[in-house]
Amino acid sequence: MSEIFEPDDALDGTAPPAGNLARGADLIRAALKTMPPAPGVYRMLDAKGEALYVGKAANLKNRVANYANVNGLALRLKRMVAETHSLEIAITHTEVEALLLECNLIKRLTPRYNVLLRDDKSFPYIHLTGNHPFPQLTKHRGVRGRDGDYFGPFASAGAVNRTLIALQRAFLLRSCSDSVFAARTRPCLLFQIKRCSAPCTGRIDRAGYEHLIDEARGFLSGRSHKVQARLARHMQELSDRREFESAAVIRDRIRALTQVQGRQDINLDGLGNADVVALHQAGGHSSIQIFFFRGGQNWGNRSYFPAHARDLEPADVMGAFLGQFYDNKSPPPQILVSHRPAEAMLLADALSSRAGRRVEIAVPERGDKRKLVDQALLNAREALGRRLAESTAQRRLLEGVAETFGLDGPPQRIEVYDNSHIQGSHAMGAMIVAGPEGFIKNAYRKFTIRGPIAPGDDYAMMREVLGRRFARALKENPERSGFPDLVLIDGGQGQLAAACQILVDLGVNDVPVIGVAKGPERNAGRERFFRPGKPPRSLDPKDPVLYFLQRLRDEAHRFAIGAHRSKRTKAIGASPLDEIAGIGAARKRALLHHFGSARAVAAAGLPDLERVAGISKIVAKKIYDHFHVEG
Repeated sequence: MSEIFEPDDALDGTAPPAGNLARGADLIRAALKTMPPAPGVYRMLDAKGEALYVGKAANLKNRVANYANVNGLALRLKRMVAETHSLEIAITHTEVEALLLECNLIKRLTPRYNVLLRDDKSFPYIHLTGNHPFPQLTKHRGVRGRDGDYFGPFASAGAVNRTLIALQRAFLLRSCSDSVFAARTRPCLLFQIKRCSAPCTGRIDRAGYEHLIDEARGFLSGRSHKVQARLARHMQELSDRREFESAAVIRDRIRALTQVQGRQDINLDGLGNADVVALHQAGGHSSIQIFFFRGGQNWGNRSYFPAHARDLEPADVMGAFLGQFYDNKSPPPQILVSHRPAEAMLLADALSSRAGRRVEIAVPERGDKRKLVDQALLNAREALGRRLAESTAQRRLLEGVAETFGLDGPPQRIEVYDNSHIQGSHAMGAMIVAGPEGFIKNAYRKFTIRGPIAPGDDYAMMREVLGRRFARALKENPERSGFPDLVLIDGGQGQLAAACQILVDLGVNDVPVIGVAKGPERNAGRERFFRPGKPPRSLDPKDPVLYFLQRLRDEAHRFAIGAHRSKRTKAIGASPLDEIAGIGAARKRALLHHFGSARAVAAAGLPDLERVAGISKIVAKKIYDHFHVEG
């Protein structure tokens, strides 16, 4: 499944001593004399008996023989052979068993030349207890030894806590222990704030509580929309009978359910139980993002950063990661991945054997499942960007920027500018700032475009933003303290010319300016960089400096879009649904009944909007685009 990969702190690229390499090769040849041609696992051990590498093979003798021919080995394999002082094997019945054993040994021994999965902590679950007339809804982590129903996994304690609070508000189930329940004589504070139905003091009978339990179990099992529709009908019936106080209670329960459901484009009908695993590589590093879907609902995501060699292919990282990740976890029936893992069929067979049922590993090419993978990919990229920005690699990246663009030294302050608008309306400019410690968010600035500017004139917008920023800086800091060492603008030659002209007009001639233009078809990794008086250039797609600059540009874009959306929302006013063409009183009422509030409608994903009675797919798309148009 996995080739030999170096963690980030492995040895440098120097060749091993020839004598050590010959000794290691001789040791391997000697071991081959008695090695069987059977499936199994082999371990390379160093002088201290610690594992250097763990591998599996369908035929141990053929596989290990490859290491004896040192002339054909990559440099990192030569270093591994040179450090090898002994070799151990374990024979298995099948290659599937060998793969499972390999994954277990890698996690237990953490060999330095394997892909290593770190921070593999257990996941929390929601537990609906059994063996009690009034079951408890609580968080659980660890061995599932108690009776009852378990729902999960959730990606983090925060995710399960937020869901628990929403479920308490929606279903009013108790969270107290059995001993506290038995000792209560009057309702607790949770009853007062409408997060418990107080079965401990008889405020609800057993039949009524069992009805709430059934609703909660249905919601957690993937029947959330049926539960929500039933609540909406009940709320309307109460309202029709003018029982407005009771209707308000149901309304609050619907809102609580919406908090669990309302993730944009992240829930999918018919998905059932699945994990979505996406891998993003940049600058020789990998970020893996996992989304957990149970009963069709998204129960959070978690980031992983496996250690490996910089030149490792995505398929090998994905294969090694999946094997180790599910070593101590039961895999769901579907695992949707962004990259097909190495030996995918063998890996699926191994996971199926472990789970006792069929497990499918698939790479969706189109449709809703592909959208889920793309969402996970976006999160993987963002997570890797944050990790790089927060690490000591930041200073090395700044040095790389200086070397790449011929700056006098590593920039201590980089300012990045971008604009956002919809056909010129609600135009906003944005500036983000980065330095040796990462993003300097208290230095970010928003600029409301004042004009007059022709709709969509990005050049004029850039001139206004830079003009206002540097005119004010010159006024407040005549000595130019706090000026940037580098200015990045989102755009090509035209935006660069507009930026340089306004700086020249202000007498600012000593600040380097670079334009970052998206590559053909807006592909990340194929950006072109524009500098005054020089031809545009591109960087190697695996260059860490390129990824760093992409991260800066994307952060400016995110900040600009956020500023634009905020301005657009204020312009819309307190009733944003009234501003959508085709949304009359009936459809507005249907939306509010289904989601509980206009804010929840704005946060809803397209599939959720399409489920509302009276809302066609075309109208749902119109509503979704109204709240999510990119600038």
